[in-house]
Amino acid sequence: MILPEVKQLLGILADQMRPHVTPETALVGVHTGGVWLAERLHTLLGISQPLGSIDVAFYRDDYGKRGLHPRPQKSGVPFEVNNRHIILVDDVLYTGRTTRAALNELFDYGRPGRIDLAVLIDRGERQLPIAASFCAHTLSEPLPAGSRLSLQRDDHGNLSLELTHA
Repeated sequence: MILPEVKQLLGILADQMRPHVTPETALVGVHTGGVWLAERLHTLLGISQPLGSIDVAFYRDDYGKRGLHPRPQKSGVPFEVNNRHIILVDDVLYTGRTTRAALNELFDYGRPGRIDLAVLIDRGERQLPIAASFCAHTLSEPLPAGSRLSLQRDDHGNLSLELTHA
């Protein structure tokens, strides 16, 4: 499978989001890939609110089964959440469980007026009724069982998509 270029997808995603961004809009990236994307989108869209980030490790419904991620990240939402338009950013939308966990954590900070989901790639195969408001690319066919599609960042800050098989 040939994976699309992240730089091109980022431009598509920013173009989709731009008409919906106001001075009160804030971005929250989901660690790790979503934070990298949110950093780029924050600049591309000229968003004035500070950038937030969340690590959903403790909010996942499979925490008891999987245990703690080996490198948990710090969550931080440095703005008032109540009644604000928040765009939650993640790299890949798959089952919907990470998004569900992110929503649960976000509500611990307050009650947003609206939440939209922006993803670089939608790989389908949802287990929960969750859909992205903004999506740069949707895979046309399911990936093989056990495959993992993730965003990677090299030492120079360049982003790329990586497909690994179990």
